[in-house]
Parts: sequence; C-alpha cells; structure tokens
Amino acid sequence: MQPDLNEILEHAKKLLQKGHNQDAWMLLAEVVNYDPKNRAALMMLAGSNFSNGNFAESSKWFAKLVGLEPGDGKASVALFNSLWKQGEKEMAIAEIKRFIATADRTKERETIEQYLSLVEQLGIEPL
Repeated sequence: MQPDLNEILEHAKKLLQKGHNQDAWMLLAEVVNYDPKNRAALMMLAGSNFSNGNFAESSKWFAKLVGLEPGDGKASVALFNSLWKQGEKEMAIAEIKRFIATADRTKERETIEQYLSLVEQLGIEPL
C-alpha cells in the first residue's frame, strides 16, 4: 500500500521549518521514490539543500525538475545558480545555452532576457 504522499510532504515541510533537515530530506526522498515526478518534493529537496549550501545535492534535484519541464525558467535559473556556486561554471553555462535554445520565447521572455544579459556580462557566446 502506497503511503499518503501529501501527508508525508506536510510533515517534511514542518521538519524543514524546524531545521530538522536530514529527517525532512529522508521523507522527501521517500516521496520521490514513490513518485519521481512529484514537483513539490523535488522543489523542497532542491530549495532546502540550496539554502543549506549543499549545492551538489541541490543541482541534482533542480536537474530533475528541469528534466520534468525543460522550459521552466525558474528551475533553469535555480539549476544554473546551484552549478555556478559549486564551481561547475561550464555546466552552468551549458544550462543557459540549453534553456535559451529550447524555451518558449513568449512565456519565458523575462528569464531569457536575464540570461542574455548574464551571457553578455560573462562574455559568452549564447548559442
């Protein structure tokens, strides 16, 4: 019998709020194990790891979010930041290029403009 994932998510959220990150991460990983496309669990894992400076872990979870919705600007920016903060600059730049090449230019106009500005500041060819 599958556990009540919403109940587990709520419990994990409360644990994160109390600073019990390890316990929350175990519960969230359990949710992802049952439902690999559970955006709420993936977002909590990614965001809380990022907030705690676990950039390699946050990159892993943000990459899964990007994999679920490659055109999601917020997930792409978060993945870029996680990669950049852990010194994976080439991978971060590759994420910029991937997003610019595939994103819906109308829906993600603001994110694309931010990325293009960043690319210009870094002196990188965007495509």
